[in-house]
Parts: sequence; C-alpha cells; structure tokens
Amino acid sequence: MKIEIRKMLKSDIIEFPKEFEKQGWNKPVEQFQIYYNDQENGRRKVFVAEVAGNVAGYATLLPHDISGPFKEKNIPVIVDFNVLEKYRRNGIGTAIMDAIENHVKEYSSTICLEVGLHYGYGAAQRMYVKRGYIPDGSGVWFNGKQWEQYEPCVNDDELILYLSKKLD
Repeated sequence: MKIEIRKMLKSDIIEFPKEFEKQGWNKPVEQFQIYYNDQENGRRKVFVAEVAGNVAGYATLLPHDISGPFKEKNIPVIVDFNVLEKYRRNGIGTAIMDAIENHVKEYSSTICLEVGLHYGYGAAQRMYVKRGYIPDGSGVWFNGKQWEQYEPCVNDDELILYLSKKLD
C-alpha cells in the first residue's frame, strides 16, 4: 500500500466528513473548513494521508497548545489525529506521525499531544508509548481542566492525559 502524506486540499473538506459518516462518526464539514482555513492562514498544519487517491487519515499540528499543561511552553501539539477504520493497521498512522515529527524536528526538540483514556483510544495509546511519548505528570484532565483527585468524571472524549516526546 503506497501512502502519500500531503497538506490538506480544499476537496478534503467534503471527503473526510463523507468517509467518517460511513463508519458512523460525526465529523462535520465545518470542522474541516476551519482546519483548511487555519492551514491556508498559517495557523495550523494539516497532514493528510492518501492511498490510491483516497483520503485515509489526517492529523493537525498547532504551533503550541492552547490549553493544558503545555499551554505556556511554546511546544508544538498534535491535535485531532484520525485514521479511517478501513485503512487501519496498514502503517497510515505511523506515516502521519513520522511526517509530523520530522517536520517538528526542524524547529523544536519537543512535541506534545493529548489522548483519551477510554478503550476507543487504546490503539493510539499503545502507538504513542511505542513511539516514546510519556505522560507529563500532571495527571488526568477533564473538560479542559486538571482534574482533582477523587473528583467524579465521565469516561468520554473529554477525559484525557497529556503526553510529550523529546525529538532526536
């Protein structure tokens, strides 16, 4: 399988929501419009994986985190990383991560990200650990806030852990 990593095209604004809808996920056109506009204005980089002319996955990269423990540290952050289910376990996620990390190495020695804690993030959790990402030590975050010990929360997409990696 030949994987091409490229920047986001205008046509991806429509293609990604259609593909995610086929697997039962709600990823609205507006989200991809924002990503595309941010990319065109230099506020975000979007790394798109394409296989045989079809979108297969993407991740976005912000120059620094806008919340969480890395907020004031000027560390690039990977945001919203997804590989379509029909393309998983074919090296697409690895190709996207390699492209992002190689890009970031040009100007930063560290990169960060957040990952959800429920089982739906299991594959991503394993991949990040294998790639050398480690928890930052600030514990669990929920709804954008560092969550206090013994506070109740919901194990949804808002319950996250922050990770970082030193780049060689």
